[in-house]
Amino acid sequence: MPAGASQKREREYLTLEKKFKQSGRYKGREDEVAARIVNKQRSQYGETRTEKQKDAAGKSPDRNLPLPEYQHMTIPQVRARLDGMAAKDIRKIRNYEAKHKNRKGLMALLERRLQMS
Repeated sequence: MPAGASQKREREYLTLEKKFKQSGRYKGREDEVAARIVNKQRSQYGETRTEKQKDAAGKSPDRNLPLPEYQHMTIPQVRARLDGMAAKDIRKIRNYEAKHKNRKGLMALLERRLQMS
């Protein structure tokens, strides 16, 4: 794991590596595949050096969204914040979600909210 990875990500890496070895997947490349998966997660959740630099410079992709720190929010957290939100703001969130995480449950929720407004 790269320097700067949290203990949580380190545990995820070790768990994945162990799982791959036990199941016989990715013969001889278990550590590489586990590291790639964990690094992809770190990048998605803004935990890498590059993502932190983007945040500090104001270039984070979620900076213009009506929900601050949207990139780190779970579906229940987003659901709780949608009440009373304008349709144009919900559209912004839906467009961002479609381009980035594309979580099916959240996309369906956003579509329902747009139909109601």
